[in-house]
Amino acid sequence: MTIAKRTLVLAAILTVLLFAANLSASTGPVLTCRSAILLDMTTDRVLFSHNADTAIQPASITKVLSLYIADEAIRQGEVRPQDAVRISRKAGKTGGSKMFLQAGSTLPLEELLKGMAVVSANDASVAVAEYIGGGTEKFVERMNRKARELGMVNSNFKNPNGLPAKGQFTTARDILTLARAYLRHFPESLDIHSQQYYTYRRITQHNRNTLLSRYPNADGLKTGWVHQAGYHIVATAKRGDTRLIAVVMGAKNPRIRSREAEWLLDEGFRMTQEKQQVEAAQQGRG
Repeated sequence: MTIAKRTLVLAAILTVLLFAANLSASTGPVLTCRSAILLDMTTDRVLFSHNADTAIQPASITKVLSLYIADEAIRQGEVRPQDAVRISRKAGKTGGSKMFLQAGSTLPLEELLKGMAVVSANDASVAVAEYIGGGTEKFVERMNRKARELGMVNSNFKNPNGLPAKGQFTTARDILTLARAYLRHFPESLDIHSQQYYTYRRITQHNRNTLLSRYPNADGLKTGWVHQAGYHIVATAKRGDTRLIAVVMGAKNPRIRSREAEWLLDEGFRMTQEKQQVEAAQQGRG
C-alpha cells in the first residue's frame, strides 16, 4: 500500500474512533431525558448509553411485552388472529388511551392487537389479556416469566397496559432487550406499528409516534407516558442493512422525546456509515 493510501486509511480510522468517543460523551445536543440507550441491531452493538439501568415506570411501552406474548400465542397455535373476543365490563371501563370498546361486544383478536400497537389502547390490552391468559392476573404472571426469559433482569410488571401501578418498573436497557427480541422474532409486527392511523367504530386516532411521519425510514415502535415517569419512546429505523433501536425514557414532553430519539438515530446511522467506510478502506489495502 502506498503512503498516501495508508494515511487515508489511518485518518478514516481515527475519525471513527473520535466520533465514537464523542457519542459516548454525549457531545452535540445534551440529552435531558432520564435514560436512553441506542443499539445497532445488525451487529448487536450498543452505540450509546445514558442512565440505562435507572428504574422507571414503563407506561404504555408495556404493551410491547403484551404484544410479544399475543404474537407468540398465535404462532404456537394457542389462539388465532380471527378469534372472536368478547369484551368484558372490566375491559370496557378501562381508562386512558382506548379504542372505546363496548362491554358485551365481540371483535377479532387481530383488531385488538392493532388497537394496542397503533393507538395504545388500554381497553384492548385488558381484553387481550383476559382472552389469552384467562384473566389479567394470569396474563401478567406470564408477562413477568417472559421478561425473565428474555433477560429483562430489572423489570416487574403489574398490568398488561402500563397504567400506573405500585411496584411496576423497568429500565431503558430492559426495554431495549424486549424490543430487540420482539423485532427478531416478529419482524412482521412492523407492518402494524408503522401505521400512522387506526379507525374503529368510525373513530380515527393517530399513532403518537411522530417519527413515523417525520424521520426517514422510521417504522416503529411504541410510545408511552405516565405522569410520574414522563414521555417514553422505543424508536426504530432501517437504512440499507442497518437497523437501529433507540430507547428514550422520561422526557419532559413529546417534542423532547421525539427530538432526542431523532438525534440518537442520526448519530447512530452516522457512526455505522463511517465504520463501514473504514472497513471498505481496510479491505482495499490488499
